[in-house]
Amino acid sequence: MQCQHSDTSMDFIKSLCGEFQKHNQIDPAYYEKYDVKRGLRNADGTGVMAGVTQIGNVLGYYVQDGERNPMEGRLIYRGIDVNDLVDGFMSEDRFGFEETAYLLLFGALPTREQLALFKGALSAHQALPNMFTEDMILKAPSADVMNKLARAVLALYSYDDAPEDRSLESELRKAIALTARVPTIAAHAFAAKRHYYDQESLYLHRPQEGLSVAENFLWSVRHDNQFTQEEAKLLDLCLVLHAEHGGGNNSAFACRVLSSSGTDIYSAISAAIGSLKGPRHGGANKKVMEMFGYIEEGVWDWKDEEEIRAFLGKLLTRQAGDGSGLIYGMGHAIYTLSDPRAVLLKKFARNLAASKGMLDEFQLYEAVERLTPEVFHGVRGESKVVCANVDLYSGLVYKMMGIPQELYTPLFAVARMVGWCAHRIEEVCNPGNKIIRPAYKAVAPLRPFIPLDQRG
Repeated sequence: MQCQHSDTSMDFIKSLCGEFQKHNQIDPAYYEKYDVKRGLRNADGTGVMAGVTQIGNVLGYYVQDGERNPMEGRLIYRGIDVNDLVDGFMSEDRFGFEETAYLLLFGALPTREQLALFKGALSAHQALPNMFTEDMILKAPSADVMNKLARAVLALYSYDDAPEDRSLESELRKAIALTARVPTIAAHAFAAKRHYYDQESLYLHRPQEGLSVAENFLWSVRHDNQFTQEEAKLLDLCLVLHAEHGGGNNSAFACRVLSSSGTDIYSAISAAIGSLKGPRHGGANKKVMEMFGYIEEGVWDWKDEEEIRAFLGKLLTRQAGDGSGLIYGMGHAIYTLSDPRAVLLKKFARNLAASKGMLDEFQLYEAVERLTPEVFHGVRGESKVVCANVDLYSGLVYKMMGIPQELYTPLFAVARMVGWCAHRIEEVCNPGNKIIRPAYKAVAPLRPFIPLDQRG
């Protein structure tokens, strides 16, 4: 009986799909006719200006005489070039994510004393509320860690004594707590996923005092708690490079949209996590790894550029891969000549590949990066400048460190949490901000109501 009901339901749903398609077609010509900024982008590809921020800036082109011109990409945190930020802490052989988090949240680089106090605050908030893991993670595991992460962040509302307090003091307290707790939530959600869905042993590790965010994450997700300093420093770099990307990126904008309504921080951040999960955003690193699975299987000789070029052509013409016609990891909405995050990751990925005996695979990634622009031009006849984005090399770095694919996008969320919180606080604490409400052109013609008995 249950199966029969299910079959009947599916037949009904299929009929509704046909009904939907009859009444819900949007003529593509409408977008040009009404000058609609699809994707909140202008016709030349530049973003529609929707707000003002001091937090981050992404530069990938310049406009001169009305023309968009490519340039080497720059990523700027609170006015500081990310390359200078990375050079600063790496030259002193120390971890940089905590310093970056302080900069993004408060707007200035910390003194040595301020940094020590901030690290102490993060350490004090790493542990989850009493029985949180048992009640909110283990009792309701998810096959997708990002889904569990969003639900767990929402659940933290119930453990907050003042969840609706939007004072600056309260918002900063919550931001620090979220930045500290999300790595632990991600690690425990992953452990639950492996146990309940992959039939693996369950192990839960508590975060350790005195370890950096990167070190604690590796400590937490590995059953033996073992990691090298090279791995921790590279993961720390990944966290720094993923921490912020301007107010216009999809997840940060989602966070700001919800925050503009006056809702609580947990609702706003969970929405940002949901956005990041999408394969067009943070989930793209998993799509890159999936694509390279197809390439590594479909290309016999990884050093044969003609063979690689031919397979890339098949990807673009939907004859190979997932049928999307995309080469994941290549191209960006803003960056043109280069993505500074990809440039930095590529540099350190090369060294790691050499130490891991994976240079052949790394060189295959390089070949894809090098050959894609000319294949793109040959197949589609477009001369658009295309560069590697951060996703091309981030997945490879995680793979070389032995980090499971299920954690690629959650790691992105761990890093971006502080950026979201910074945008959230800027949105709610700026008295000049208004609720974000763009317009949609309604194109359905007016029609009379027909009584039920006359509808056939």
